Amino acid sequence: MSTALIYLDESGDLGWKFNQPYRNGGSSRYLTIASLVLSPNKKHLSKRLIKNLYLRFNWATNIEKKWSEMTSSEREYFAKKAALLKQKNPSDIRYLSITVKKENVQHHIRLDSNKLYNYMIRLSLLNEMSKYNEIILMPDPRSIKIQSGNSLHDYLQTELWFDKQVITTLKTTPINSSSSRNIQFADMLCGIVQGHFEDGNSKPWEHLRHHISFKTLFF
Repeated sequence: MSTALIYLDESGDLGWKFNQPYRNGGSSRYLTIASLVLSPNKKHLSKRLIKNLYLRFNWATNIEKKWSEMTSSEREYFAKKAALLKQKNPSDIRYLSITVKKENVQHHIRLDSNKLYNYMIRLSLLNEMSKYNEIILMPDPRSIKIQSGNSLHDYLQTELWFDKQVITTLKTTPINSSSSRNIQFADMLCGIVQGHFEDGNSKPWEHLRHHISFKTLFF
């Protein structure tokens, strides 16, 4: 039976305050969700890459290093290594992302941000999920939005069975990023994409853009 592991994280926020600058009273103008998709027998490779970052840059191993705390050179180094990892394992490692331009989201959709969030994940991941018999989805618990009717898990499972008409079974296992190197990898992927759109910081993006399947929404 074919199985894929999906580690997921987000960057940006679900606020809608655009009359002030982001990080200075205002909301982010973009929201990005990024995923690391792995064959189970290759999950150690992305973990090893993150472990090597901690060693190379002498990061404290008892504290999770977030993308937002990394220097420009550290970010570029990760982007180059992530691109190389994908090149060496094209069928076993996939990077996916979706970014929404929030200022173009209609008012009625803004009333329930969780539905937007769930739809973004569907648009980004459903086709990929449908290729496998089993999916183990591992988001950071802070990234799951379940306040809008059905949970993300039930929504995706229903879409797989009824829309895609596949037998894929979905298992959702939230994992805190502080205890998962692969969630940390997804956080860094997310940071690369979000940084490009939100801040125009595109040097890491240039290294990775041809190795990530990215979508945009409301652009």
